[in-house]
Amino acid sequence: MSRAAAFETVVGFVVIAVAALFMFYAYGVTGKQLGADQYRLDAVFGRIDGVTVGSEVRIAGVKVGSVAANELDANTYEANVRMTISGAVAVPDDSIAKVVSDGLLGSAHISIEPGASMDMLKPGDKIVITQGSVDLLNLAVQNFTNSSAKGDKDDAE
Repeated sequence: MSRAAAFETVVGFVVIAVAALFMFYAYGVTGKQLGADQYRLDAVFGRIDGVTVGSEVRIAGVKVGSVAANELDANTYEANVRMTISGAVAVPDDSIAKVVSDGLLGSAHISIEPGASMDMLKPGDKIVITQGSVDLLNLAVQNFTNSSAKGDKDDAE
């Protein structure tokens, strides 16, 4: 084997090793852990603006899972969200799931507010009480146009 061929072989192994390390890192960052004890919960929202596959699921601000899938229900026009939750976390069956933004320009995540029930959700169960995302731009426009309309009305009197 020539010196150039040996060098190319070594470089090839280095590239494969770096790619494998990158894939392992990316897999860990997305919240999916190899062999982790997790279970599935579902929820239905009116709006999920900013929530994508891989978005965090939090309880009390602590990440306890991630969004595994989301799809539109063609009959009800609502968003079905599938979440994977850490097996170490039990969620009461009267909990509330909300779509929350991390600020005006931040990403969105799902926040679960645990209820007081002693009965826990089982794998595959659905969180019944949900609150979808709020369209802040639409609210601002409505507030501005309502304020303008009141101002015009007051001027006319």
